[in-house]
Order: sequence, then C-alpha cells, then structure tokens
Amino acid sequence: MNTVNSHLNDEPIGKRHDLRVVADLIEAGSRVLDIGCGDGELLAYLGKTKGVTGRGIEIRQDRVNNCVAAGLSVIQGDANADLSLYPTGSFDYVVLTQTLQAVDEPKTVLRELVRIGRYAIVAVPNYGFWRIRMSLLVRGRMPSPDGNAYPWYESHNIHPCTIQDFTDLVTQMSLTIEQEIVLNAKGRVSWLPTGSRRNNLFGKQAVFLLCVSNEADYQG
Repeated sequence: MNTVNSHLNDEPIGKRHDLRVVADLIEAGSRVLDIGCGDGELLAYLGKTKGVTGRGIEIRQDRVNNCVAAGLSVIQGDANADLSLYPTGSFDYVVLTQTLQAVDEPKTVLRELVRIGRYAIVAVPNYGFWRIRMSLLVRGRMPSPDGNAYPWYESHNIHPCTIQDFTDLVTQMSLTIEQEIVLNAKGRVSWLPTGSRRNNLFGKQAVFLLCVSNEADYQG
C-alpha cells in the first residue's frame, strides 16, 4: 500500500490538490474505478504515470464525450443508481472525490464503494473549516467550501458534512481508515496529527483510504 509523500502534494493535478493525494495512494498497475470522474484528469494521469487499468463513470454526457475523445474508458452513469451493477471485488481502488455530499444516500454509496473495490478512496470538503464557520457567523448565509457561485437552493451539495461527521459515519459502518490526509486552504498536507480534532477546524478538505474492517463483522 502506498503512503502519501507530502512533498509531492504541492503540485496539483489540473487545479486540484486532492487528486494528487489520491494518485499517491494508488499502487502502480492497479484496477481503478473513478466515480464522477469529470473530464478524466485523474484517470489520464494514473494511466500515464502508474500504468493502471482505469475505468470511469460520469453523469454529464459532455464530460463523458471529452473523456472518450481523449482515449479514456468512461461511461455515462449515476452514482445514485448504477453502482449496484458492478460485480463485488472488481477493482483494487474505487475513487469518489468531492461527490459524496451530493449523492442521495451517502451511506449506501459508501457501502457500494467498499463492496466493489478492495479499497475506497473518498475525498470530502470540510464544512467545519474555520472560514466556513466564520462566514456563517458573520454573514448569516450558507457558505460553500469550494467557493462555487450556486445559491443554496440550487446547490448539488445536499448532504454537507465535516471531517468529524465523516469519520463518525465510517466508524459506525465498521470501516477501517487506513490513511487520512487532511489538506489546508493552500492544498498542502496538514501539519496536525492524524485524527486530531483540530483538523476539523483547520482542514479545508480531507482524503480517506478506506477498507472493510472484517468481512464477517461488516454490517454496512
């Protein structure tokens, strides 16, 4: 299993630092499914640098078309409805970045990730970040961790959570956090110890490497 090399994480893939962290966690030659893969930046990078067998699923057809035009194996699909179609254990890693808060049933999706893959890599924005707390306190309006322009009534983020919320959920689901990497506002790995509750205040986003603790005990 790979360990994130913190000096590499200053350089993003595209504009996203979390994708570099995700890439660092994936072993060369692995089978990878990227859910909500966008324009395929992560899949293209992994194919070029790590020789992975990559597949993607993306809800927007225009993005699927861009991926296919770039030679990537991506299909149109919805994480809310289509994950049950994948066989159990069909991938080494299943990746879900900046999407969990936008799905209908986050717990169900997490259960599917660890069923489909040996490991699940999940990146979540942290709604407990101090700037979001201050924005809500001072402005009295719903903030967004990624600074998008959508008003609250048009936001796709229907299940916002903090880092602590997420770790509580995976513990409840009997999942093991193999690695937890918290990124600050500059996209760099936090200097705080893993598991520190202060990460819930100072971390802007976090990337988790998850697996099932014990197949026999797993209740989902």
